[in-house]
Amino acid sequence: MAGDLPEFYFRIRENGAAVFKVDTENRQRRIEMEEIAIANVRNGNIKPHGDRKLSAHELAVITGWIAQRSAVLAARDVDDIHRAVDHLNLVTAWAQSKASDAQLDEVTDTLLLAMHDLRTVLVRKKAERLMKTDAAPD
Repeated sequence: MAGDLPEFYFRIRENGAAVFKVDTENRQRRIEMEEIAIANVRNGNIKPHGDRKLSAHELAVITGWIAQRSAVLAARDVDDIHRAVDHLNLVTAWAQSKASDAQLDEVTDTLLLAMHDLRTVLVRKKAERLMKTDAAPD
């Protein structure tokens, strides 16, 4: 069983993780986890726990985890947007074929404002990208 466990365990938190060193090489053969650091995915900070000094290996593992976690979160963000597009299409079908007048009255203004806000942001961002492309030297 000891061979199957990773050397480090990352307890996911909102901005990163608490990092634990996993130890099974003790007299009782119990799994012990010693907190060694806090890793922040947003800013890349790694704070050792207490007075602990992190080894180069520990820092490398934590830094690698931050990079991997950042990639996972970025992929999830894009996937969430694709799901939102799917959901908007389902809302369109619902509004066209199933929604009652009362249901439409309940959601129309909120949906229109949200869609207007989204459209405004998307158009502005696209214009900014096009201006950057036009301004780029050939």
